Amino acid sequence: MSGPEAVEKFNPWSVVHLVFDHLAAQGLHPVLGEVGDPSEPAAELLRAMGITPGDPSWARGQDAEQIQDQLAEIRALFDPVDGAPSAGER
Repeated sequence: MSGPEAVEKFNPWSVVHLVFDHLAAQGLHPVLGEVGDPSEPAAELLRAMGITPGDPSWARGQDAEQIQDQLAEIRALFDPVDGAPSAGER
């Protein structure tokens, strides 16, 4: 890559998610947030690999309303249906 327009960017939270899933698949039990915000260490990892961390506030930009609507749809998929037992009641 060369030139200013060739800067690679990646969202640090995607790295956090990837690592979290990998650790959980290995039988470990990572807990998010108990020792601070993991996005900065993830951003440092990206920088060490030559990738510019993206702006983690992407959901507050011009697409915020659309993103929030999509998140609401996803959350609704996990909400218990009226009258159905929750995961803890099964």
